[in-house]
Amino acid sequence: MTTKANATDDSFHVFDTTLRDGAQREGINLTVADKLTIARHLDTFGVGYIEGGWPGANPRDTEFFARAQKEITFENAQLVAFGATRRAGGSAADDPQVKALLNSGAPVITLVAKSHDRHVELALRTTLEENLEMVRDTVSHLREQGRRVFVDCEHFFDGYRANAAYAKSVVRTAHEAGAEVVILCDTNGGMLPAQVQAVVSTVIADTGARLGIHAQDDTGCAVANTLAAVDAGATHVQCTANGYGERVGNANLFPVVAALELKYGMKVLPEGALAEMTRISHAIAEVVNLTPSTHQPYVGVSAFAHKAGLHASAIKVDPDLYQHIDPELVGNTMRMLVSDMAGRASIELKGRELGVDLGDDRALVGRVVERVKERELQGYTYEAADASFELLLRGEVEGRARRYFRTESWRAIVEDRPDGTHANEATVKLWAKGERIVATAEGNGPVNALDRALRVALERIYPQLAKLELIDYKVRILEGRTGTESTTRVLITTGDGAGDWATVGVAENVIAASWQALEDAYTYGLLRAGVEPTE
Repeated sequence: MTTKANATDDSFHVFDTTLRDGAQREGINLTVADKLTIARHLDTFGVGYIEGGWPGANPRDTEFFARAQKEITFENAQLVAFGATRRAGGSAADDPQVKALLNSGAPVITLVAKSHDRHVELALRTTLEENLEMVRDTVSHLREQGRRVFVDCEHFFDGYRANAAYAKSVVRTAHEAGAEVVILCDTNGGMLPAQVQAVVSTVIADTGARLGIHAQDDTGCAVANTLAAVDAGATHVQCTANGYGERVGNANLFPVVAALELKYGMKVLPEGALAEMTRISHAIAEVVNLTPSTHQPYVGVSAFAHKAGLHASAIKVDPDLYQHIDPELVGNTMRMLVSDMAGRASIELKGRELGVDLGDDRALVGRVVERVKERELQGYTYEAADASFELLLRGEVEGRARRYFRTESWRAIVEDRPDGTHANEATVKLWAKGERIVATAEGNGPVNALDRALRVALERIYPQLAKLELIDYKVRILEGRTGTESTTRVLITTGDGAGDWATVGVAENVIAASWQALEDAYTYGLLRAGVEPTE
């Protein structure tokens, strides 16, 4: 494990703890390979420090550090091992856990230390003075072994409220023993920004230590608390990618870094790295197998999405009127959502986004607006189905619906067998390139059977369809009628290996709604492939 260069100088630290604290989120269970992949993403992004876990505490983290030494050459970050101060009554030189930290090979070690007097007495079951000696001995020993040391003061803010003098004595002891940074941890996540700013300011003045901040998000203020600490003089921020972490999570790395770079004017990442932020966020979400939050600041797909017609009118004049930054600065894009709120400006901007030239035809734009509102009244939604909207838009522009095949009929049969199993079969009859085609297929459900039958019917004529794959399928019962008479909306996401798109269908029958969405999905797939319509 080597590091070629640090992302920035040592005056300010961006410290990521996704691999340790972030991994404590419910639903995340990282393999060693996952951790190595995430570490590479974070290094590419340019964070200065990556906390890899607790070597010696579990075999997975021990293996991670062993493999990281052999498999990763860090371009920007330094790897950090996490552990605790030595046990009460012992010595750091003889403590097995401290030895494991040294054996990890990590150049930086973060020690967690108790700074709340009640935790010292009830959890550690030792005296306040012995706790200070545990901090002093462990930091000094690791420094003598040539390691950089950071100290996390666990439950600091609660401890400060209970016994400020003792909490500050832990900070002072760590600092005097050689800790480069002492991090004030809002472990329970209960602080508010003004409180954090006041405490950090006081502790810096009273101890002279370099401080960092580690904020949990239990009040929804972790990012704000982190920035408040920076305002007060903290020069080290601990965050996790996408805010992953125990309970409701930690301070989110991406809005913190974006705020530091774009709002504070601080250079905390390598040149050009901020533009990779959206990609890195989504890549890490894929590794941990959690769907990226669509409404996450800066990097969510809805972060720069505009729906209201009033917004669209202003954005057409100047995008900055309704956007606090240029989305491209963080690797994101502006999106126009088409809905029954759409006005002319929304349609014009959406057409521009999709590459459909509407010219200056006000009558055409007006027809599209009215068509969208009419269709949404029936239950269609185009803000989540761009592909269906593009087909509608092109149909209005070109004067006719784009067709590659014409459906004569379809049917789907579900057979309930005596042994409790079900058989699903579908038959489609359609016309394509002047040829009548009848195809039948089985599937693991009626919609899957229809999808397979449509593929069987068309792949010989349109081999481009072989790449298509149904990725997601959503059904919603719409308001209005009740029970089995309710109108149903189906959203289907389809991909071709190079991208994916969403289509929508609405009918009183879930299978009929699914067929509509499938027809649009196949039509759009052929449009993407550059095939000329034939019907």
